[in-house]
Amino acid sequence: MMTEREKMLAGQLYDCGNVELMQQWHKAKNLTREYNGLDSNDNENKELILNELLGGRGGQLWITAPFFVDYGINIYFGNNCEINMNCTFLDDNEIIIGDNALIAPNVQIYTAFHPQNVNDRLGKQTGDEFVFCKTITAPVVIGDNVWIGGGSIILPGVLIGDNVIIGAGSVVTKSISPNVVAYGNPCRVVREKNQR
Repeated sequence: MMTEREKMLAGQLYDCGNVELMQQWHKAKNLTREYNGLDSNDNENKELILNELLGGRGGQLWITAPFFVDYGINIYFGNNCEINMNCTFLDDNEIIIGDNALIAPNVQIYTAFHPQNVNDRLGKQTGDEFVFCKTITAPVVIGDNVWIGGGSIILPGVLIGDNVIIGAGSVVTKSISPNVVAYGNPCRVVREKNQR
């Protein structure tokens, strides 16, 4: 029988109020609170926290506080990535970001969504404790050399190819092929990208 974490990562309906998941969720919230509260130049403690928080990362990662996650351990960065302030990564499934990523302020990356049928979405209330909505997930993969403009939202299941620019304020609902500039709501490919 699958654990709720295994169901979560497999994209199956799962209970995010599960004890194991809640322990990791609280750990990630505490680590990000600590990270966000550090002095801006305290690079040593930032490194320690990111090593404990993230699933994996390459070298030269810069994350400007504040930064928000669900679990942290499902986020993977390549080399030489810069994440600007106030980004939110709901990593209920994997968020994989390639090398040389530039992610502007207020970008939101979601891997979680809920069933449309209200009976499938709502948990059964049996006592006084809060009951979370049932959730489904799909991973987000961002290729190498991608620049995501400020205020963009990346929805579950999206794959963004290498060398893509996503314009500010875009809502990316579908995968984007490599080597293009795309923007809008919903985000659409506007032109091929000049590689110079």
